[in-house]
Amino acid sequence: MLLARIEKISSLPQKEALDLEWLETNGLGGYASSTILNCHTRKYHGLLVANLKEPPGRHVLLSKFEDSLCMKGKEFFLSCHQYPGDFFPHNWDIIKEFRLVPYLEFTYQIGEVCIRKSIMLVDGEDRVLIRYDVGNCPRGVLRLKPFLAYRGYHTLSKQNLFLHIKTYSIKNGFNIQPYDGMPPLYIQTSVKSQFLPSPVWYNNFEYSREKERGYEWREDLFQPGILEIPIKRGSVVIVSSSLGISQGQLRRIWTAEETRRNREIGSSEVIINRFGEEDRSYLRNLIAAGQQFLIKTPSHRPAIIAGYHWFGEWGRDTLISLPGLTFCCGRPEEGINVLASLGEFARDGLLPNYLSADEKENTYNALDASLWYFWAVQQMFKYTGDSETIRKQMWPMMKRIIRQFMAGTLFDIHVSDNGLLHAGEDGACLTWMDAVVGGRPVIARCGYPVEINALWYNALCFAAELAKLFGEDESPFSDLIPKIQRSFQDTFWIESEGYLGDFLSDGFLDHAVRPNQIFAVSLPFSPLSPSQRRQVVNKVEHLLLTPCGLRTLSSKDERYKGRYAGDAASRDRAYHQGTAWPWLLGHFGEAYLNVAEDKTAAKAFLLGYLRSFLSQHLTEAGIGCISEIFDGDPPHLPHGCISQAWSAAELIRLYSLLTEAS
Repeated sequence: MLLARIEKISSLPQKEALDLEWLETNGLGGYASSTILNCHTRKYHGLLVANLKEPPGRHVLLSKFEDSLCMKGKEFFLSCHQYPGDFFPHNWDIIKEFRLVPYLEFTYQIGEVCIRKSIMLVDGEDRVLIRYDVGNCPRGVLRLKPFLAYRGYHTLSKQNLFLHIKTYSIKNGFNIQPYDGMPPLYIQTSVKSQFLPSPVWYNNFEYSREKERGYEWREDLFQPGILEIPIKRGSVVIVSSSLGISQGQLRRIWTAEETRRNREIGSSEVIINRFGEEDRSYLRNLIAAGQQFLIKTPSHRPAIIAGYHWFGEWGRDTLISLPGLTFCCGRPEEGINVLASLGEFARDGLLPNYLSADEKENTYNALDASLWYFWAVQQMFKYTGDSETIRKQMWPMMKRIIRQFMAGTLFDIHVSDNGLLHAGEDGACLTWMDAVVGGRPVIARCGYPVEINALWYNALCFAAELAKLFGEDESPFSDLIPKIQRSFQDTFWIESEGYLGDFLSDGFLDHAVRPNQIFAVSLPFSPLSPSQRRQVVNKVEHLLLTPCGLRTLSSKDERYKGRYAGDAASRDRAYHQGTAWPWLLGHFGEAYLNVAEDKTAAKAFLLGYLRSFLSQHLTEAGIGCISEIFDGDPPHLPHGCISQAWSAAELIRLYSLLTEAS
């Protein structure tokens, strides 16, 4: 079942090939990733990046194999490296094709010899499998040199005297424990092999993307020895690298994981088959990409990773992503479990913005996470109708959040006399536009942000609906709703221009045209009149919509930055000042459908938009994935994480909304 394909790799310019990255995940927060040339360009790339309990967090353990085929006195390399002034080996002329099928598959052509190299992580294990299928081949040797990093994924390793070089022989392989306090690594092959200990450090691997981003970009990796496996025509060799010794045959492990993956994709076919063939292909890619974010943490808690490679678990991202990744994909139990689990971390009316790897140092600086929780529960109710689970597991906490907001809580969060929700203190970033440079917010949205109050209005309307459903007094919520609606329009509506201001602070309304206003139209309960809703959608469409998402600021604004480039500070200044975000397309599409008089035409427009975007982007950066952000200016190059949870999730949800439109 083909998901994505890159053909004629040998004809691509080197830079273009190095910009194409692949990603494999294991359902535990771990992953494998590199470029289609299998040349690392990021410190985050690695063949086995494990999400450990001790020491907590993700660690690049096995960086890569230098794998080669030795035949008739010649050596042909299937991977490559960037060293100072040299790209070794110059082998991309033998790489013919890359496919997702639904695991990674590379095809190499060496004269008459065809080799398929496949990579797959095993779900629920810290294990990577690399499979070599050898076609028309004379007798030869498959040679593997493992390069170990054994460091946190935000850091780089350097040659040192603390690494333990001793290896231990096991059946068809070896194991090594390079550092005290770190797990051992077991490398085994499915057929008879020979391990030749030859410990040596390789210095100055270069990671070009880190250099571009202004970070340290050179690393030393340790090679404990060389594995050699005899091969001939028709040989199938599977290599396992894991944190535990293999108890079963590697071919059985491979087959079981391949079967599980095909079953996973098949479980979504009911949803996928609502569309025509072109859209089925795109939706199949989106759902497969979306499943990579659903994990069990080392403490066995269900969670959602915000993005690969460098994001962890973020409360806001989890709640925005959750409906698209679970309820829209027929995975309600997983969605409910994540909601219930995240709710246990509520404190003073707030849900954590960031959950640390050890779950002991969570940060609580996201006001909107609590309000997105109400929306996520709304989506659960919409897709499952399970009011009893809401009453038992979510409703008590939802009422506590409202009570604590009304009483006032951290960061001067409180309900004002006009019913609107005030958010923030000087220097605090409590909304999703939270970029900071030099310790100061790029956009100081302290006061009354428009989307916070759209979410607040929606939350109270939903709470009143639930109270009535559960036979409780709804007046604590419903009495405030008309006041908020009036205040919302009086505060944010700019009559002369027909749109909503972005935030009110110290009596001043920021007139910047930003996408935050779209939520006042897309959320289930809107505080705007029908005419106002149509005007908001029109303004957003004409000033913010790009081929790959909504700009965070109108290009007509003097503060607009159309390129996400430069050092970290320059990029952070552009992050919410013009950069386009695809996750906003879900709410734009929902708002567009909400105000459309001709639903059929609106659906056709949005479907055409999705097809155009996905046909270009699924083979543009992270293959089969949706990037985090794009330049606001043409040609709208992708940036940030190569695979972002809410980007994929909201496109899935938009597809789901299009099946409901009539």
